[in-house]
Amino acid sequence: MYKNLKNEQIESIGGVLNDKNRPLKERFRALFTLKSIGGETAIKSIEKCFSDDSALLKHELAYCLGQMQDERALRVLINVLKDKKQEAMVRHEAAEGIGAIGKTDSLPILEEYINDKSIEVVETCQLAIKRIKYLSSEKIPSTKSEFNSIDPTPSFNNKNEKIDDLRRILLDPNEDLFERYQAMFSLRNLNSDDSIKVLCEGLNCDGALFKHEIAFVLGQLRHPKSIEALTKSLRDESENEMVRHECAEALGSIADEECFAVLKDYLNDSKRVVKESCIIALDMCEYENSPEFQYANFLD
Repeated sequence: MYKNLKNEQIESIGGVLNDKNRPLKERFRALFTLKSIGGETAIKSIEKCFSDDSALLKHELAYCLGQMQDERALRVLINVLKDKKQEAMVRHEAAEGIGAIGKTDSLPILEEYINDKSIEVVETCQLAIKRIKYLSSEKIPSTKSEFNSIDPTPSFNNKNEKIDDLRRILLDPNEDLFERYQAMFSLRNLNSDDSIKVLCEGLNCDGALFKHEIAFVLGQLRHPKSIEALTKSLRDESENEMVRHECAEALGSIADEECFAVLKDYLNDSKRVVKESCIIALDMCEYENSPEFQYANFLD
């Protein structure tokens, strides 16, 4: 679809992304179009947008750069991780993106930030380091999951892992975080009523980073059985905004009438990142209930 695009066309899409006067939902669609296009011009267009004042948008910029699996994006992600003026959720996503690209020569920069003031940045760097070392030692290629994502950790190799064992690992705060993430992705891959129930229990654990990833996974699964748990976390104003934002986007992925109603309730939330997440989530709901072939498409 994007093979014959000229640089001028890609730069035009980048112009939409970087135009602060455009609605946020249009800028998000431009971003995900650039992610699908890939290449140096797309990366440069995304890089320009890190001067924006929306933490949510910058978080998604970093996510897309990591998912593109292009080594040319490493310089950008490293600069964002180093920039202490960037919000923690943006720097965390930059670290995760570095881990997603998975180059062993990125290890020193990640190791520099394992004592960062932000616990989310610290934990993400630790996960990224272990991911890179795991993939290198096991000689496993960094491939996309069946859910079309590059995950922060692999799932467990044993596909016959029992749900009770995975639940024990997932919910035990004393277990290694890397293994808890592996349990999380193993439960996602099982994609059963029982595994979704366990994942929903994970939203009651401690740790914003952990719970935000649980919400992301539930968004990938798009199962109505997770709506109650996601809604509860979104409605909890004492919850970390990083978790609430991801719950909103997960509800947008599920996209039924109940999700519409909940998201509309928080379009004026006091936390900007939550409010903006609900705007984007409602746009996702509209897409899921429309005949559009692709969420992000600026080429019609």
